[in-house]
Amino acid sequence: MQIRSDKGIVKWMLIGISALFLITMLVLPLVYVVITALRDGLAAYRNAVTDSYALKAIGLTVKVTVITVIINSVFGLFAAWLVTRFQFRGKKIISTIMDLPLSISPVIAGLVFLLTFGRQSILYPFLESHDIQIIFAQPGIILATVFVTLPFISRELIPVLTVVGNEEEEAAALMGANGFQIFTQITFPHIRWAYLYGVVLCSARAMGEFGAVSVLSGHLRGLTNTMPLHIELLYQGFDFTGAFAMSSLLIVMAVIILILRNLLEYRGKKELEN
Repeated sequence: MQIRSDKGIVKWMLIGISALFLITMLVLPLVYVVITALRDGLAAYRNAVTDSYALKAIGLTVKVTVITVIINSVFGLFAAWLVTRFQFRGKKIISTIMDLPLSISPVIAGLVFLLTFGRQSILYPFLESHDIQIIFAQPGIILATVFVTLPFISRELIPVLTVVGNEEEEAAALMGANGFQIFTQITFPHIRWAYLYGVVLCSARAMGEFGAVSVLSGHLRGLTNTMPLHIELLYQGFDFTGAFAMSSLLIVMAVIILILRNLLEYRGKKELEN
């Protein structure tokens, strides 16, 4: 592909418009968050992020993110393998369903789980008799987050598995390799960077999820409030320092994840070139 190298006015106009848009939409809001978080001093910032409710929100966010990534890492790999390595009726339907979380609002997803496991559900008597609480509890938050982040890993793996094909796997099988050997020595080396890239994207989305979690959490402070919900609570209580201090932590996490994503993308491209 040939890249244009002209130095005309169009080039600089596009650069100027892009830079202005990025500064206005991305850089300035992030800078404002940090400035507002620190405007009352480092002591106030430290108190905001080390508050007992803040620490519980951070801990719950990390817990939900880790569980979500583990579940979706397993499911995403299995789903990608199923779609790319097997032919069966309903394959397109399954592929379409896998993309459903990307197409509907997270709030609707939360309402769906509320109807499925809430008091009006046919499952509720069973859940109540076995003392299983999903709505307004951590299991509901995990379910909602898993649903919202469901496609991120599988959708990174499917194109790579499709391009790689299964010729090497079939050759290894003919030579007597078992399924585990084929996966670990042939398949996974081809997809490991895409797999890690999907894990990073899933982690970022899980940490920042608000809509579905808000519906199912019940906003129980110290129990079911993740970081985004805790930020909303502080903001509505006019505790702007606390709200922006917690927001700055999410920004730091997002920047770390962005760096990891770029590193993984770079390593993947280098491996493909080699």
